Amino acid sequence: MITVTFYKNNRLVLGVKTNRGVLDIEAAYAKFPDINNIPKTVFELVTLGESAKQGLQRLIEYSLMDDDLFHKEDLLTYGPCVPKPQKIICIGLNYKKHAIECNMPFPATPILFSKFNNTINAHGKDIFIPITSSQVDYEAELAIVIGQKAKNVKVENALSVVYGYCSANDVSARDLQNKSSQWVLGKTCDGFCPIGPNLVSKEEVENPNNLKITLSVNGEIRQDSNTSDMIFSCEELVSYVSNHLTLQPGDIILTGTPEGVILGYSEDKRVWLKDGDEVTVEIEKLGKLTNIFRREQTDESVRSDIYEVSGTI
Repeated sequence: MITVTFYKNNRLVLGVKTNRGVLDIEAAYAKFPDINNIPKTVFELVTLGESAKQGLQRLIEYSLMDDDLFHKEDLLTYGPCVPKPQKIICIGLNYKKHAIECNMPFPATPILFSKFNNTINAHGKDIFIPITSSQVDYEAELAIVIGQKAKNVKVENALSVVYGYCSANDVSARDLQNKSSQWVLGKTCDGFCPIGPNLVSKEEVENPNNLKITLSVNGEIRQDSNTSDMIFSCEELVSYVSNHLTLQPGDIILTGTPEGVILGYSEDKRVWLKDGDEVTVEIEKLGKLTNIFRREQTDESVRSDIYEVSGTI
């Protein structure tokens, strides 16, 4: 099942993709209130899991005769597919060829860092290049979305606590990132973690460790790889993280980026992202995530509500 969030009357609402378009779950449930296990929020969706998917399938079947309950995808203003994760956990140097291009040894254990909720952004939204940075880079990533509370999960059971997956871009200000030995400053600027637009449940993906992943800038392919190049698999990452902290429904794990980042070029060939650049992440089975970069003009040019997620979805 593929779900999205989109804006309706300045609120985020939940939708599910169908052959007829995106079903407005809120509007459909108002018309068919007797159907059980209909999630109203992304949190309810991931925690209810299979029962939510069964309820939504029934809601789709009941709604097929009413065209007004469906929206054309290209007319939607999307929100983040997971609007308010409790944790955004990122993995560094998790692709072999990316580690090689950075002249770094393969890590013996996963390298963890974090982003904060202010970074969450959506497909079609602008990403602002901070006035404090002149070296903004892209990182196409597969994101894991947790579906169950999990602690000390074994590798062989790790995917059982996963709800699904989405496309992500771990946008990075390299000059800020390299100011110190830890990377948070360059990773957690406003809007630096666009995700979605699709949240794809795990049964639609089959093997997350074998998905084609690409990134383009203004139509030019810059990253072209496969998740099979990851050093630590999705199962290993979920297990490792859960051994150190409790995972909660809706938590996101960004699994690392392949080779082709700007930082990986020789210094004379690095052309950092600039105003007007259109960046698209595409992952097999998960779809495209596109954003345009804009240069922040003054310290007041980005209103505090630009990345504010309305409602409780």
